[in-house]
Amino acid sequence: MNPRKAIAGTNLEQAKSHNRRVVFEAVRSHGELSRAEIARTTALSSQTASNIVEELVASGFLRAEPLRKPRRGQPATPYSINPSGAYSIGLQLDHQMLIGVVIDLAGKVRFRAEQTVDRPTPDVALPILSRMIDDLRSGTGLSAKSFLGIGFAMPGPFGVEGMTSVGPTTLPGWRDFPLAEELHKQTGLQVTVENDANAAAIGERLYGVARKLNDFVYIFIGTGLGAGMFLNSHLYRGTRRNAGEIGHMTVMPDGLPCGCGNRGCLECYVSLRAAYEFLDLPDLDHASPLQLEELVARNDKRMTQWVADAIVPLRRAIHNLELMFDPEAIIFGGFMPLSVIEKIVAALDPLPISVSAYAERSVARVLVGAAGRDTAVLGAAALPIFGEFNPQFDALLKPHDSTSAFPA
Repeated sequence: MNPRKAIAGTNLEQAKSHNRRVVFEAVRSHGELSRAEIARTTALSSQTASNIVEELVASGFLRAEPLRKPRRGQPATPYSINPSGAYSIGLQLDHQMLIGVVIDLAGKVRFRAEQTVDRPTPDVALPILSRMIDDLRSGTGLSAKSFLGIGFAMPGPFGVEGMTSVGPTTLPGWRDFPLAEELHKQTGLQVTVENDANAAAIGERLYGVARKLNDFVYIFIGTGLGAGMFLNSHLYRGTRRNAGEIGHMTVMPDGLPCGCGNRGCLECYVSLRAAYEFLDLPDLDHASPLQLEELVARNDKRMTQWVADAIVPLRRAIHNLELMFDPEAIIFGGFMPLSVIEKIVAALDPLPISVSAYAERSVARVLVGAAGRDTAVLGAAALPIFGEFNPQFDALLKPHDSTSAFPA
């Protein structure tokens, strides 16, 4: 695992928006920084850093903390993120569940709500989404101008002929539907749509075990299966934002038929639907993740057998991912109960030999996600907050080559 790296800014005037984002992220990463420390860690000039700090304080994004007593010299004023400076709404829509959260500028959840759904089409979902957003707003008692926007996570793939809205692990009717535009019309807020695996990878990067990882693959076990990938500290989306659809990676040639039209796809063996079918409960559309947790508790031996059956195709997938991307770690999370995810990770040992099997590893090749079942909705909620400073989310986490000028 690489040591914490500084985030490089630029003193070019036309890059002011990017520099504001860099300063904000530097403070967020370290908790509290003085103006001099901000300048050193961002590679900005002292005057540029000071001007940006003044702007962020005036806008309510940063706040001054009590003076620090240094070992020598004049006391310095540290600055931190002002949690009440702005808020963001995150929504996650899956086959059985709509989850909504309001987070503050520091990433703390201020309000949470969830509602069961049944593979909703856009016509059915829009009124439900509108009510959920109203509930989130009223639940916090905040005015509309307090919200920066809405981040929305849902299963992919997006805009793929023969795959989008096709098969039991996709949501029907969403192909080419202008979700962001429709929600913007209803709420007046800017809306960012992301697939659930990418959103979960963002959530794990910000709040979970991947906080200090630059390269990792997050495997999201939902009704289907997807992956979010951070490569060189950038979220990799692909040409049409469909990178990471590993649920349709062929791992068992001539294996089980998949809704995408191929056979032997990974999600036929590793997904909530695969687990339900193994337990002879094929009506997944009318069940919830909480019900699965109850079923797991009552059918521990059978779930252990399902894990054993799933390990062979899953090992093949991990082997391929490691050879292609050389990640620091592969992380498991999603709607699958934590007890099952822990069984899966434990059963993967011994992993196949790959480029990831080197002796000086500082983290395990496979990890259990720490951000929990709300990882994706937390990642979705983070998108509007960071979009306020720079529309390019990937630039936020790009490291500078030099190490920090002061201890972490």
